[in-house]
Amino acid sequence: MSGQEQSSKVLDNFLFPKIFQTFRMAIQPSKLIIAFSALAIICLAGWIMDFTNTVVVMNAGTQGQITELEFYISNPEQLQSFIEAYEKKGYRAGVFSTLWRFASARFHGVLISLSELDIPSVKTNIAEYFKAVVWALRYHLLYCIIFFAINLAVISVAGGSLCRIAALQFARGEKPGLSEALRFSTKKFTSFFATPLTPAGIIIFIGLFIFLLGLIGNIPWVGELIMGISMPLALIAGALIAVISIGTIAGFNLMFPAVAYDGSDCFDAISRSFSYVYARPWRMGFYTAIAAVYGAICYAFVRLFAFLLLLVTHLFLRFGIMVTNSSKEISKLTAIWPEPNFMNLLGSSSLVTLNWSESIAAFLVHLFLLVVVGLLVSFIISFYFSANTIIYSLMRNRVDNTAPDDIYTHPAPITHEPKPNWCETEPTVTTEHKSEETQP
Repeated sequence: MSGQEQSSKVLDNFLFPKIFQTFRMAIQPSKLIIAFSALAIICLAGWIMDFTNTVVVMNAGTQGQITELEFYISNPEQLQSFIEAYEKKGYRAGVFSTLWRFASARFHGVLISLSELDIPSVKTNIAEYFKAVVWALRYHLLYCIIFFAINLAVISVAGGSLCRIAALQFARGEKPGLSEALRFSTKKFTSFFATPLTPAGIIIFIGLFIFLLGLIGNIPWVGELIMGISMPLALIAGALIAVISIGTIAGFNLMFPAVAYDGSDCFDAISRSFSYVYARPWRMGFYTAIAAVYGAICYAFVRLFAFLLLLVTHLFLRFGIMVTNSSKEISKLTAIWPEPNFMNLLGSSSLVTLNWSESIAAFLVHLFLLVVVGLLVSFIISFYFSANTIIYSLMRNRVDNTAPDDIYTHPAPITHEPKPNWCETEPTVTTEHKSEETQP
């Protein structure tokens, strides 16, 4: 018996295999519906905001169109002259559609590079993605602020719901419904919304002290002395900013699960995520690496399923449709729906002139293909929140020695028992008093 107990304790110490439950949790229809709805709302908001058309586009003739984002990636120093040259005579595009196409191309570039084991190309695509974010913040700041606020509000509701479902399922094996999960996330909306913003606000507040010290340094004679005397305080402020920045980047994935698991407010969620990261940084990195590798494998499997779904459908349709397009000697199906491939599920767009009925059919087919691709992206979103919820539970168990099944639940309403009505009760007479009255 002692040997079995010792072996079970050894197995209990290895908590990372629990991360492999993520796929089964992420593929649930309720989670996919929540993630797909959030993705649809974000895309709809982006397309509506794109009516402003603030991105300058240059027509490069045979090379197609070059947006200011693509020009910024290659020549960031000359972007302002590019904008001034083509601002009036060039075309216009939306920020969201520009970023969407650029990010999609870089994502496919990463997939192709990984399949070819081309690590430098992977680094290049990732670096260009972050350059695109810098471009958006630098040249379209107002757009980014509004769009970020909308995204954060949607993610606060959807991500909170996904984390809550994952927490209940991982802790107790329960499967809450959509309405229950959405009620929890809306009730804790302030915590979910404020948690990512609070570290940034603290960093800005501390940075203002260093900024004011720099302004004082402009004063002749006195400014230099004040700056030199106050340098230790500035260094302490810089150290705080570094600690908060590292904790935010490393522990950001644990903030939403902290609210979903423990019902924390924003400050408690930040405190928990920071403490877990700094208490067990290597374990946190190990769990994150395991989840990333496992997630990549699961994504490849789900993408393969989606590709086979589209390929089989396209194949059998091609067997049935034998009519050629009126403008060119190609199949009508190819004109309406180009054959999909693994790297491009939508297929390469064909430059074929379509009549009105074929155009409507191509639009509807493309719309349903976007639904399939949207479900694939929804799986990524669901996997991300589910995996981080499990990682939070494992880190909490290691650092705080808290059992995974210890989860916050709504307090039960207090029921008051009805008080007896003393006016309706008959008075009772004690036997002692009765006996005294009967004595002569």
